[in-house]
Amino acid sequence: MKKSFLILIVTLLHVCGSAQKMTRQDYDRAASLHMRNLSKNIFNLHVTVNWFADSTGFSYITQDKKEKRYNKFEFTTMKTAPFFDHARLAKSLTDLLKKPATAADLPVTDVRYINNSQLSITTEGKTYTLNLSDYTLTPKEDPRPNPMERKSPDGKWIAYADKFNLYIKSAATGETKQLSTGGKKNYEYASYYGWGEIIEGENGERPPHFSVQWSPDSKWIQTYICDLTKGQKMYLLDWSIDTLYKPKLLSYYRGSPGDTDMVYMTPVLFNIETGEEIRKDEFRNVNTAGLNWSKEPGVLYIENGKRGYQQIDLYSYNVNTKTQTLLYTEKSTTNIDNFDWWAEDEWKKMILTSEKEGWKQLYLLDIKDKSVKPITNGSYYVNTIAHVDATTKNILFTAQGKEDGRNPYYQHFYSTTADGKGTTLLTPENANHDIAVSPDGKYFVDNISTLDQPTKTVLRETSSGKIVYELSKAIIDDLLKMDYKFPQPFTAIGRDDTTTIYGAIWKPSNFDHTKKYPVIDQSYTGPHTNMFPRSFASSLGRNNQALAELGFIVVTIDGMGTAGRSKAFHNVSYKNMGKNLTDHVLAIRELGKRYSWIDTTKVGIFGHSAGGYDAGHAMLEFPNFYKVAVASSADHDFRMEKDWWPEMYMGWPVDSTYHYASNITMAKNLKGKLLIVHGGIDENVNPSATFKLAEALVKADKEFDMLIFPSQRHGYTGKTAEYFNKKLWNYFVEHLLGLKPIWDIKLVQ
Repeated sequence: MKKSFLILIVTLLHVCGSAQKMTRQDYDRAASLHMRNLSKNIFNLHVTVNWFADSTGFSYITQDKKEKRYNKFEFTTMKTAPFFDHARLAKSLTDLLKKPATAADLPVTDVRYINNSQLSITTEGKTYTLNLSDYTLTPKEDPRPNPMERKSPDGKWIAYADKFNLYIKSAATGETKQLSTGGKKNYEYASYYGWGEIIEGENGERPPHFSVQWSPDSKWIQTYICDLTKGQKMYLLDWSIDTLYKPKLLSYYRGSPGDTDMVYMTPVLFNIETGEEIRKDEFRNVNTAGLNWSKEPGVLYIENGKRGYQQIDLYSYNVNTKTQTLLYTEKSTTNIDNFDWWAEDEWKKMILTSEKEGWKQLYLLDIKDKSVKPITNGSYYVNTIAHVDATTKNILFTAQGKEDGRNPYYQHFYSTTADGKGTTLLTPENANHDIAVSPDGKYFVDNISTLDQPTKTVLRETSSGKIVYELSKAIIDDLLKMDYKFPQPFTAIGRDDTTTIYGAIWKPSNFDHTKKYPVIDQSYTGPHTNMFPRSFASSLGRNNQALAELGFIVVTIDGMGTAGRSKAFHNVSYKNMGKNLTDHVLAIRELGKRYSWIDTTKVGIFGHSAGGYDAGHAMLEFPNFYKVAVASSADHDFRMEKDWWPEMYMGWPVDSTYHYASNITMAKNLKGKLLIVHGGIDENVNPSATFKLAEALVKADKEFDMLIFPSQRHGYTGKTAEYFNKKLWNYFVEHLLGLKPIWDIKLVQ
C-alpha cells in the first residue's frame, strides 16, 4: 500500500513537472504565429489599389505562395488582367541589374501607370519608364522637386530662401528679388521646425527647411516666420556609434506642457509684384495656424486653434482688400479634438466635422451668411470625407456606429447630399469596410473583414454600393492548419454601470477550457485612438496570438475615454488619464466571472508609448490587480512630453492633475514585477521620463528591471525588435506563468 502510494506521488510529480515546463516547441509555435513569419504564408489580407490618374482603372497586387502578381482593372472591360508581361519585365530587369530577376518575384518596389503604353518602375532605388511595346527601361530623372524651392503655378517664378530670408527668381532669366529683409538665424522666413529634426553636437545646425504656398493666381506667397529665439530643446545622447568612444550629443526643439519659452510660428504673406509684406501677428502661436488659399483670387482660409484646444476660429482673409471675416467659432469646456473642414468654393460653402452636438458629424457652413446646418445627424461617429462631387453636391463618407446591433468600431461607407436630405448605406455587410474611392468618385474598392472573418476585396459602385467585381480573397490555409483560434470579441460594462465597452480575446491554439490561464492586457488608452481590432489584418498584426501561444489569454479593451464613440464617452479621459485603466480592471474581472478558464489572480499588462504609460501606471494605480508589466517607450510623466498631446488631453495651463497622473510620483506603490524599456535616442517620447521613473523607484527601494536600447528611436527595428520581442515573451513566462524561460530561440523562422 505504501509502495503504491509513493509510486502515485512520484507519477503525479512527474506529470505536473512536465506540464509546467516551457519547451522549444512552445516557442516555435508562438514564433510561427508572429507576423514576421506568418506573412510568408498568408496573403491578401488587405489589397491596396493605385488609381489611374485618368480614372480609367487601377492597379493592385495579389499574392500566393507561388508568385506575386501585378494586376490592372479597366473600367472599359470591367475585367482584371495582368498589369504587364511579368516574364518580359523579368528579362529586362535581369539585363538592367546584371543579376537574375524572376517573374514570380520581381525586384521592384513600385509600379505606376503613366498611360496605356508606359509604366513607371522603381527598382533598387531608381525609377525607370517601361515601354510596354518593347519592354525597354529608360532612366527617369528624379521626379521629386527640389524641397528647397517652390515654382509658382504659372511656372514663371521660383521661391527659395537664402540667409533666412525669402526670395523669388525668374524661371526664364534667373533674375532674383528679395521679399523679406528681417530674417536672421533663429528668426527665419519661409521655414518651420520639423518633428524629427535632429541637431548633432553642441553647436550643430538645424537641418534646412523651406515652406511656402503660392496663391493659385501666382500673385502672392503665404509662408511663416519661424521664431526659435526662445525655443527650448530636448536632449539625447547616442552611445551606440561604433566608431566613437564618446557619446554624440543630439538635440531638437520641442516644448513641454505649460512652457512659455517655445518656438513660435507667425503667418506672413508677400505680394511678389510690389513686395508688400503682411504679417498676421494675431495668429502667432506655438501651434501653426492652418492657412489655405481659396480658389477665389486673393482669398485665404485661416484655421486658428487657441492653445489648450478649447477654441477654434475659422476666418477668411482677402489680401487685396485686407478684409478679415470670422466665419465660424467653436468652443469646448474640455477639448476640440475632431474638427476639420473642406472648402467647396464653387458653392461658397465649407463642410465641417465637429463634435459640438455630442457626436462627430458633418455640417455645412455658408461662407456668405455664416449659417451652419447639419448634413448628418445621429448617434454615430463620422470618420472622414472620402469624396465630394462639386456638381451633384453628393458627399461620400465613412462612419462607424450608425448601424443598430453592430459593433460600433466597424466602419461603413455612406453617401449623402449637402442638404442632408438622405444618407444611403453603401456597404450593407455586417463587417468592417476599409475604403478607397476612385478619383472621379464613381467606384470604390472595399476590403471587407472582421477579426474572425478573413478579408474579401471587392469593387463597388458608389451610386448604389453594388458589387461589380471580386478582386481577391485572403489566403489563410496555412493559418487554419495551425489550429488557429480566431480572436473572440466581447463586451463588458464600463465604470458608469451603463455604457457597453468592447474588447477582444486571443486564446492559445491548444486551448483547454478545463485549465486556468493567466491574462495579459495589451493596452493603449491614448485618447486619440482606439484598439479594437476591427479588421482581420489588425487582429493578426499585433502579434497577440503569438504571445497567447505561450500559455496566456491576451485581451485588448477600449475603455471609456478612448476615441471613436460619443463626445461624452471621449470626455471621460479629459484631465483624467490616470484613471484610463479603470474599465480594463472591471472588464477583466467580469470576464473572470464569465469564463472559468480566466485566472484573474494572475494579470499582466504591456504597452508601448502611451500604452507603456498604461503598463507602468497599472502597476502603481492597481498594484494588487496587475502583477507583471512591460512598459516600453513610455511617457511616464506628461509634464515631460511634447506639449501638444498632453495639453490636448490633460488640459492647459498645467495643473495638479498632471502630478496625480504621473507614474513617477506613484513609484512607492510598486509591488509586482516591472520591466521598463526605452530607445536611447527616442525623439518622440524622450527617454528622460523613463530615467526619472527609474530614479524614483530606486529612491523608493523598489525592485524593478530596466532595458535601454542605445541605438533605437521610438519604434524598435531590426535585430533590436526581435530582441525586445523575446524579452517581453520571457518576462511574462518567468514572472506570470512562473516557469523557466528559454532565451536562445529563433523568432524569425
